[in-house]
Amino acid sequence: MDFTSLIYFQTVAKYENMSRAAELLHISQPALSKSISLLEESLGVILFDRNGRSIKLNRYGTFFLERVDAILREYERTKEELRNMVAPGTGEVSLGFMHTLGLKVIPSLMTDVKKQFPHMKFLLTQSNSSVLMKKLEMGELDLCLISSLDTTSHVIWEKLWEEELFLIVPKNHRLSRKKIVRLEEFAHDPFISIKRGNSLRQSVDELFNKEGFTLNIAFEGEEVHTIAGLVESGLGVSLIPKIKGLELYNLRIIRVDSEECKREIGIAYIDNRYLSEVILQFTKYIRNYFNGYKKGDV
Repeated sequence: MDFTSLIYFQTVAKYENMSRAAELLHISQPALSKSISLLEESLGVILFDRNGRSIKLNRYGTFFLERVDAILREYERTKEELRNMVAPGTGEVSLGFMHTLGLKVIPSLMTDVKKQFPHMKFLLTQSNSSVLMKKLEMGELDLCLISSLDTTSHVIWEKLWEEELFLIVPKNHRLSRKKIVRLEEFAHDPFISIKRGNSLRQSVDELFNKEGFTLNIAFEGEEVHTIAGLVESGLGVSLIPKIKGLELYNLRIIRVDSEECKREIGIAYIDNRYLSEVILQFTKYIRNYFNGYKKGDV
């Protein structure tokens, strides 16, 4: 049984005339009769009373027609909802993004995109990069804005912009009066770090490893404002992007003398997975939106 056989049955039931139904459905009468017979065989019940060429819906057919009408109405509603979900300019995009982007980048992005596509809808998910990658691979997200976390071969990641990472220290720290420092000057200090599974942690780990150092982890936190608060308390130093609100903490923000002291952020999606027109439209928009961004612009 399929939707075609249900539509055939609905049409025959409506007109109770096989010839008329076949004409409307653009199939031959024998083919239509065969379809109805197969449907009855599948259901295990006769739906029409037949008397020569006359055909009339019986009580079983009437019962079944009520259910078929409901099924086909729901099917049409679902098709319409699906069309609305994927329609350019009006459909729905499921977008995941890192915690730090929720402070400024995503609000600015959503404000801007709504000016161009006021009817575009978004389902937003904020989490760390590893969680976002799992959701992307499971099909719960269409796109992710994440750093260049290690990905599987079927995940496409496109760089959009760079974020410079700054050293933050308490105001009474020995380096607090400096405007720029080398990594070796603080490499052995107690370090306040984001937990593993976050792309920022991976960027910092890679930076230290390249310079031949290992992080001296004092505390690990879930998000950057917690990190800033712990540094303010004098429990260690950290490397984080210059996030919104960082200036409210009683600490110093110092540039690091290294071209590698940064992280790259881009858009991730699954290779060869179906992307609706609205997702493709938003992907094109987001590439243009971040085109020309440099370190520290976001």
